[in-house]
Amino acid sequence: MSLEVPGARVPRVRGASAIDFKSATSGVHTKTMRNELNKLVGTVQDPRTQKAFDVEMQSFFYLFTRYLVEKSRNEALNWDLIKSPAADQIVPYDKLPTQVNIKHLDKLAVLKVNGGLGTSMGMTGAKSALEVKDEMTFLDLTVRQIEHLNTTHKVDVPLILMTSFNTHEDTLRIIKKYANQQLRITTFNQSRYPRILKEGLLPAPSSAADDKDKWYPPGHGDLYNALLHSGVLDQLIAEGKEYLFVSNSDNLGAVVDQAILEHMIESEAEFLMEVTDKTKADVKGGTLIDYDGQIRLLEIAQVPSDHVEDFKSIRKFKIFNTNNLWVNLKALKRVMESNEGMDLEIIINPKAMGDGQAVIQLETAAGAAIKHFKGHGVNVPRSRFLPVKSCSDLLLIKSDIYSLEHGNLVLNPIRVFDTIPVIKLSDHFKKIAQFQKRFKKIPHIAELDHLTVSGDVYFGRNITLRGTVIVVANEGQRIDIPDGCILENRLLSGNLNMTEL
Repeated sequence: MSLEVPGARVPRVRGASAIDFKSATSGVHTKTMRNELNKLVGTVQDPRTQKAFDVEMQSFFYLFTRYLVEKSRNEALNWDLIKSPAADQIVPYDKLPTQVNIKHLDKLAVLKVNGGLGTSMGMTGAKSALEVKDEMTFLDLTVRQIEHLNTTHKVDVPLILMTSFNTHEDTLRIIKKYANQQLRITTFNQSRYPRILKEGLLPAPSSAADDKDKWYPPGHGDLYNALLHSGVLDQLIAEGKEYLFVSNSDNLGAVVDQAILEHMIESEAEFLMEVTDKTKADVKGGTLIDYDGQIRLLEIAQVPSDHVEDFKSIRKFKIFNTNNLWVNLKALKRVMESNEGMDLEIIINPKAMGDGQAVIQLETAAGAAIKHFKGHGVNVPRSRFLPVKSCSDLLLIKSDIYSLEHGNLVLNPIRVFDTIPVIKLSDHFKKIAQFQKRFKKIPHIAELDHLTVSGDVYFGRNITLRGTVIVVANEGQRIDIPDGCILENRLLSGNLNMTEL
């Protein structure tokens, strides 16, 4: 068995010097990994499935070998070469075209990264199946938005869902209910790579059929590879699609924006990254930088430990990546099929398997692709970045802060300065089941500025929260906020004393 498949798209050796690559590929870890991967390929019986799996393992092997090369070089980022982006590398949203050509929508496809499970919120299935507003899920809202776009403007914008092995079956089952909607939905699976045992750098699985715990989806940077190998990239180009709008399925602010599409066409940009102004809540978010004259994405995982505080500085790095990306499809095909290919910075993600064994995952970020294209950032309003990563975010979305209009979230006009309240719920509210149990009904928070809830707290029905509200139940105590209660600028402590703030 060999990691060579006639006629398959074989990842080329590129991006590292030949000498470095040879020294790495002749190393003990590389030879052992290659042998183990060949054994894995040998566990697949069906010839067609085996061929696809072999190509996937070759892509993984190339990534692993790059990791070894970079590890042996031990080259850190040169912090002195990092600068804030130049003025022409970030375009302000208010400078985008005001006149748009509706027909340009026919050149667009929308892709949602739909591989997440929402385990941090206590979910077991696809996160996009979570009900977030008016009994509608993330996917329901996306479908409603694009269907409205297609029917209103008489255009054909297809929806593409990139799933992972964790969410693929779930997603296929869910999308059956959209069969009669006015949009086409295509799904494809991103890669499934073997987790690497930290001790010995060997693959965790010994068979292709091994438990899910031994595999991982290699981050959203795998998008480009998966688009190419699935045939979806060629399919979109054949349909006359020229632009792809990519975003995470849990970002409810990531809706099609015709001004950004028009700007992309007018500026002849091949790649646009939507960035927005950083706040203290976003200090860990990846940022666009000028690195030795080239625009690059910098993620916190790539930052040397002695510069992490610099990275978090809002003064030096004023913006962060929303992961809303716009890509020219023909340019993408050109880059993917060039000799240089799409080498993205490797992010090493340490994890532990169910049995406690330490493993590493080699991942990449989709935004890092900007360095391969004629591209720049667009500084968009914060309203285009509304991710639901926690139950605190979910409370905000479910509340009367927002209403729905054709699947789009619309901010309550009662809000001053278009700001949204800061909500901090403690670990008692971390999982969806706990969240639902502790709120009989979502409170009215249209006039709330700040909410902190800590400890064993339960909310009744028709509660109104205004201004700054802090509720703290001490260890061993429980607070029940009664039905119809109005709390305005209040501190509620463990003995149920109400204190005016």
